[in-house]
Amino acid sequence: MPSKREGRDEGKQDNDKEGQGSEFEDCPSEISVNDTKSLLESDAAAILVDCREARECSIALIEGSLHIPMDEIAERVEELEAYRDKRIIVHCHHGGRSLRVVNWLRNHGFSMAQNMTGGIDVWSQEIDTDVPRY
Repeated sequence: MPSKREGRDEGKQDNDKEGQGSEFEDCPSEISVNDTKSLLESDAAAILVDCREARECSIALIEGSLHIPMDEIAERVEELEAYRDKRIIVHCHHGGRSLRVVNWLRNHGFSMAQNMTGGIDVWSQEIDTDVPRY
């Protein structure tokens, strides 16, 4: 599990991607729910990761997301290896836990990891009102 200290983005930049274009150099750590929806509907290689607890997923779920609880991310990171240089969008309920996961992933070489701002709560208000709020 990413600790509070490990989750902090300390301004580290991944220079291993030089020459691969600005997509790698300028990928912001936050992404809106609208941009997430557009990205997932496009042909871009991307994955949506739900870092909430299983009990939360039983209440509300974004279809197609991969469930890896925040406290399991370190031991299950190999499941994301195919996306090391691709977009990994992480969400939780409101965006706090997912931001910690994104910072941990970025500090471990996943430079395209992004936090879905507002989490599933904003998704259920702006994208899919069939997803229950809790």
